[in-house]
Amino acid sequence: MAAAQVQRMSRLMAKTLRDDPADAETLSHKLLVRAGYVRRNAAGIWTWLPLGKKVLDNITAVVREEMDAIGAQEVLLPALLPKDAYEASGRWEEYGDLLFRLKDRKGGEYLLGPTHEEIFTQTVKDQCTSYKDLPVMLYQIQTKYRDEARPRSGVLRGREFQMKDSYSFDTTDEGLAESYALHRAAYQKIFARLGLDYRIVSAVSGAMGGSASEEFLAPAAAGEDTFVDCPACDYAANTEAVTFVAAPVDGSAHAPMEELDTPDTPTIESLAAHLGVPASATLKNLLVKVDGEIVAVGVPGDREVDLGKLGEHVAPAVVELVTAEDFADRPDLVRGYVGPQGLEKVRYIADPRVAPGTAWVTGANKADTHVRNVVCGRDFEVDEYLDVVVVEEGDPCPACGAGLKLDRAIEIGHIFQLGRKYADTFQLDVLGKEGKPVRVTMGSYGIGVSRAVAALAEQTADDKGLCWPAEIAPADVHVVAAGKAAQIEAALDAAEQLRAAGLRVLVDDRAGVSPGVKFTDAELIGVPQILVAGRRVAEGVFELKDRRTGEREELPLAEAIARVTA
Repeated sequence: MAAAQVQRMSRLMAKTLRDDPADAETLSHKLLVRAGYVRRNAAGIWTWLPLGKKVLDNITAVVREEMDAIGAQEVLLPALLPKDAYEASGRWEEYGDLLFRLKDRKGGEYLLGPTHEEIFTQTVKDQCTSYKDLPVMLYQIQTKYRDEARPRSGVLRGREFQMKDSYSFDTTDEGLAESYALHRAAYQKIFARLGLDYRIVSAVSGAMGGSASEEFLAPAAAGEDTFVDCPACDYAANTEAVTFVAAPVDGSAHAPMEELDTPDTPTIESLAAHLGVPASATLKNLLVKVDGEIVAVGVPGDREVDLGKLGEHVAPAVVELVTAEDFADRPDLVRGYVGPQGLEKVRYIADPRVAPGTAWVTGANKADTHVRNVVCGRDFEVDEYLDVVVVEEGDPCPACGAGLKLDRAIEIGHIFQLGRKYADTFQLDVLGKEGKPVRVTMGSYGIGVSRAVAALAEQTADDKGLCWPAEIAPADVHVVAAGKAAQIEAALDAAEQLRAAGLRVLVDDRAGVSPGVKFTDAELIGVPQILVAGRRVAEGVFELKDRRTGEREELPLAEAIARVTA
């Protein structure tokens, strides 16, 4: 936390606004702009004004203290990075349009770093040569860059943002598990100190690679992540990580396949209505391209394919929907009437709900025709099972079977056991105890520092404005001079006494500003304690107000200072 100081609002570069910005959709976006914490420069690019910078620095200080406490060492790597490292890992292509790419005057290609696994790996390869040099944990707090297609929600989703990324390097899988556990515990301490309500959920690694992966999510209406929570047990997961296991059923009693005349029924809805069957009895077959190869994805007709989930499963391959041109090139694939039986030169992926022995109504691979009693394992085979449906409220919990609940949240942290993906790419070896090279194994751990500001604003604000937790607030006390010269003088004197007591003070000493405007600004800015120099200052009495509870009490200044410092 910053040292005790007094900030006078008469000199503070912060202009509060009465109205919400026209482009603001989320609560944090509205309030951080209105309260003078940030200013928009361009889409996804923000200036942190003095109040906002104080909050950002306070969060950074908490993160730094807890990272140092587990023995991690802070470094600072460049944000401008050469292409070759990311080309070697494959992420120059995998990141696609998300990368900011540029060339220097000599034509050399570079990028602005979205994350630094490659460069940290190269750094350790250069500095560590023996098992005696490991384990080591390194971290940095730095600006990252991603060319978001639709930057929105203020600092929640920007193209430039502050992030803490750390990396562990061990010689054994057991060592990696220990480093992972240290980071997990440190994250729990960090988010508890920040005052965030959060959930730890199972996640997928995606473009990061690796095996074990967990996200730290802050539930909030403005969240862009959806996660599931089981009310009956402790299971929680990102929807992309939810799995469903269906046991095979006995399909021997099903009748043979029967072809049906079903004119003008290219959709599940029209087919179910025509046959008078529930959509769940039909088999939906979505055609996609995975790195250009046509693949059929089978799910029950009453469920939707989650393309994001599918993409995570097949990453780094790129998933696209087939086009009219693709159908024209493949006359054996009849739009709206595709079925898995008899498919040729098409890989068939199915959701686990399409279990062996289950029977379906599905396309006959010719126009205006479907087939009933198509049995998985008898009439068609599944090349690969992947859980790819959109998760719905009430789906069974993978751990206990109870109905799952869906919630929105903001991702504030993510931890990965990367394993040897990047060590293999850059041949990161050290000399082992036996005198032979040992391949290093890695972990990667991120916290969205600037995103945490927005997450806190979303979770703690009320109908009057921001309401910061004490450790994160830009000041400990907001002193308001509710009057003219005598009150301003008393407020400034009180501010100095508070500073002498070791507190950070914001004092509203603005002349010519009405008490009503000052009170409104104090509630909008959201400092935890508000001390008012009002009509009784001549008696040495001030009003102390708790910003969160609204409780007020008139006290002598010395007693008010004692209350705040307690």
